[in-house]
Parts: sequence; structure tokens; C-alpha cells
Amino acid sequence: MSFVLTPPATPAVPVAGGAPGAMFPVHRIYCVGRNYVEHAKEMGFTGREPPFFFMKPADAVLPVAEGQVGRMHYPSLTKDLHHEVELVVAIGTGGRNIAAADAMKHVWGYAVGLDMTRRDLQGEAKKQGRPWCIGKGFEESAPIGPIRPAAQCGVGPDTDIVLEVNGATRQKSTIAKLIWNIPEIIEHLSAAWTLAPGDLIFTGTPEGVAAVVAGDTLAARVTGVGSLQVQVVAL
Repeated sequence: MSFVLTPPATPAVPVAGGAPGAMFPVHRIYCVGRNYVEHAKEMGFTGREPPFFFMKPADAVLPVAEGQVGRMHYPSLTKDLHHEVELVVAIGTGGRNIAAADAMKHVWGYAVGLDMTRRDLQGEAKKQGRPWCIGKGFEESAPIGPIRPAAQCGVGPDTDIVLEVNGATRQKSTIAKLIWNIPEIIEHLSAAWTLAPGDLIFTGTPEGVAAVVAGDTLAARVTGVGSLQVQVVAL
């Protein structure tokens, strides 16, 4: 096979707790919308609505090594950049129509991620009934820490998820407060798409989403999974 252009490099995320230099190749990025009760309320919704999903391009990932501070450029066209801390599920075994009872067999590991959002552009797209891509799928919109194998994480209902901005807590919750839990997410996703090794699932964000500006430092953590630090810098 002969390509007319040099193929781009495969987006990849470092692996924690494994061989030095090991990387997890990213295939697709799925995100679950409004998947914590209190966040749904702050966005103007209540109840357990059917799950819905949106996607980011694979190269939206901004990998940050454990203990390092990543640099995310404040994106163009927006004056309202919001943070959304999330537990990220990394798929190791693909499949379609995966039952919730079998879903955890498909999970390779977990990471801490941020779904960064151009909220003003997303809001305008919603008003006009248009796709959210410009609000969600821009470059560096998915900062992510190292992916840790599931067996080393012990993720459960009491697992804490926290985000601090400049040392002040903005978001804090537990995985128990997910409206749709991880097996249910995988069941619903795999009914619509064939999941593949390398897929990442951003599982939703707790309440407390708010704006950040250039110069802010975001510190996220999920107990037993890892941490993520990102500084927002001017474009």
C-alpha cells in the first residue's frame, strides 16, 4: 500500500503500572452527557433520562504523565471555557450488543480525564438545534492522565472524583452518583456502535462545572486511578 500523504501518528496515552514506555493507542473517544444527578440539575434537567453520547476526535487527547503539569492552550472563538472532570474507561476488548452483565470483561483500565468545553459555542449550537462538535471536539479538549490497568484500580461506588482549580475545590463526588453506571454505559454504547480495542469512554462529570482562564491550573484525581494536572495557557 502506498499513501499519497504521510499517515498521522496514532494518538496514544501512557500506561501506568506497566512496562516502562508502554502506550495505549486511542481509537475513538465517546462521552456520556449529563450522567451525574446534580450536574443534570445544574444544566436544567432532572430524572434518569435515556443515556446520550457525543464524540471527540481521537487526536483531541492531551496526554499528561503522572506528576507532570500539562499545558492546554486556551482555544479560539470562545470566552467561556469550562472544565468537566471525568472517570475515563479504556476498552481492551471490543464487541457489539454487549450485555451489562458481561461489560466489565471488556474494560482494560481507567484514567482521569477532562472534557473541556467551549460552553458559549455549545450553548449557541443547542439553541439552533445544531451539532455540538465546535463546543466539544476541538484540539486538546480531552486532557488525560495515564491509563492504569483495571485490576490495579479497585474502582467502585465509593471511589472519589475531585477537581481543584488553583487549589480550590470545584467538583467533588463519587462514582456511586453516576446515573448510568459503567456496565450500563457499555451496554448502551455497544448497541449503537461496535466498540473496539483502544476506545475511551468519558463517563460524565459531577456538578460544579465552571469557567477557567489562561493561567489557571487544574488538578484532578480519581481515588485509586491517578491524577491529572493541567495549566491553561494563552493560545
